[in-house]
Amino acid sequence: MSENESSLTEFTVQGFSDSPQLQFPLFITFLFVYLTIVFSNLIILASIVSYSHLHTPMYIFLCNLSVIDISYTSTILPKLLVILLTQCKSISFLECFIQVYFFMCFACTEVLLLAAMAYDRYVAICHPLHYSILMSPKQCARIVLSVWVMGLFDPVLHAILIANFSYCRSHQIDHFFCDITPLLKLTCSNTFTIELCTYINGVLLLISAFLLTLVSYVFIITAILNIQSAVGRHKTFSTCASHMTCVIIFYGTMICLYMRPTSTYSPQDKFFALLYIILIPMLNPLIYTLKNKDFTKVFKQFKFH
Repeated sequence: MSENESSLTEFTVQGFSDSPQLQFPLFITFLFVYLTIVFSNLIILASIVSYSHLHTPMYIFLCNLSVIDISYTSTILPKLLVILLTQCKSISFLECFIQVYFFMCFACTEVLLLAAMAYDRYVAICHPLHYSILMSPKQCARIVLSVWVMGLFDPVLHAILIANFSYCRSHQIDHFFCDITPLLKLTCSNTFTIELCTYINGVLLLISAFLLTLVSYVFIITAILNIQSAVGRHKTFSTCASHMTCVIIFYGTMICLYMRPTSTYSPQDKFFALLYIILIPMLNPLIYTLKNKDFTKVFKQFKFH
């Protein structure tokens, strides 16, 4: 590494626009989005913790999903808000690599948790008589613990490799946060190892979780079609369809953005990243509570109190 490279201690995050007139409107927009994500997920957490009848595997998974959504948006949006408000776009090397690690950590955890939630619904709908055995409290705890442990340790190798690269081409990150692909575009180091790790990891984790989720929903939909009541069939299918929409958007954007060569990265990709950074965490609280009888009862109790 040259003296010039070693003396550099920060990156510059390009964000969405260089226009000063757009910075404050963007700040207000992202502040509203961030507060919406945090408060809506906190309401879900408070509801599940406060009411004992919600202490079931489905709601325990949902509670963890809310924690993840708050966590990984909090890894990215507060820094983006500071950049938009102050127009100081610098981010230190250390802060950048910490952001990369925790974003990957929470994203991997959500990938696994969505698969676990789909499996939980498959067991509940397709094997209701065996549900208490297959999804016992101990089994649920094991799944949740496994999801978090795998999520925490999965990005370690990526983070170490990225932190040890030399960045001599540019220090301008053409994104709104420190994401792995735009960082690899800036390095002069050989990226073969980390790209290979990304593909292997993507197949073993991302695509496998997506296929497990997809298969679970295929069995769920098949079971729904066998429901005798047309009203019950329509209601269950509409709920299932909304869940599937979120899952496809989340997995789809992840696969499209990360399961491809670094050389194909485009600045327009940062707009697609908004789908899983902002849209999914905003939709999850609505989708998992809007048509849910248990939450409807809880919200009514809140209203009357």
